[in-house]
Amino acid sequence: MKKGIIAIIILIVLGVIIGGWYIRTNNMLVDMKGQATKQWANVESSYQRRSDLIGNLVKTVQGAADFERETLTEVIEARAKATSTTIDANNLTAEQLAEFQQAQTGLSSALSRLLVSVERYPELKANQNFLELQSQLEGTENRINVERNRFNDLAGEYNIRIKQIPTNIIASLANFDEMALFASNPGSENAPDVNFDFE
Repeated sequence: MKKGIIAIIILIVLGVIIGGWYIRTNNMLVDMKGQATKQWANVESSYQRRSDLIGNLVKTVQGAADFERETLTEVIEARAKATSTTIDANNLTAEQLAEFQQAQTGLSSALSRLLVSVERYPELKANQNFLELQSQLEGTENRINVERNRFNDLAGEYNIRIKQIPTNIIASLANFDEMALFASNPGSENAPDVNFDFE
C-alpha cells in the first residue's frame, strides 16, 4: 500500500513538473511571437508613413504643370498597389512577405524614377515643401530599414526557439509555426553599375 501511495505521489510530482514546464514554455513562445507580431506592426507603420509622404510629394510635384504625367502615374499606381497589399502578422508566410516586399520594391522603383525626373525641374528643386518632404522621405526609408531589421531579429529568435529541443515538442503541439523573414531583393547582392560617362 505504501508503494502505491509513493508511486501516486511520484506521478503527481512528475505531472506538476511537466505541466509547469509546458505552461512556462508555451507562455514564452506566446510572448516571443507577440513581440515579433508587435514589431511587424511597427514595420507596417513605417511603410504607411512612407506612403503618406509619397502622396504629399506627388501632390507637390503635380503643381509643376509641365512635369511628366507618366512618371507621376507610375508612382500613384505603385503606391496604390503597395497600400493594398496587407498581411496578417499572426499568419505571416514567406509567400505573403514576398508579395508585400515586391509591392514595396515597385513603389521604391517608381519613386526613384520620380526623383530622377525632378532633377530636370529647377522650380521643384527650389520648392521648400518638396525639399522638406524629400528629406522626411529619406529619414523614413532609414526608419523602415531599422524596423525591418528589428522584426527579423525578433522573428529569427522565435524561429530558432521553436526548433530547439525540447521546446519544439510544445511548439508542435500548440501549433507555433515559423515566421517569415525579410530577405534582400534578388540582385541586391551585386554592386550597382554606375556610369559617369556624360558625353
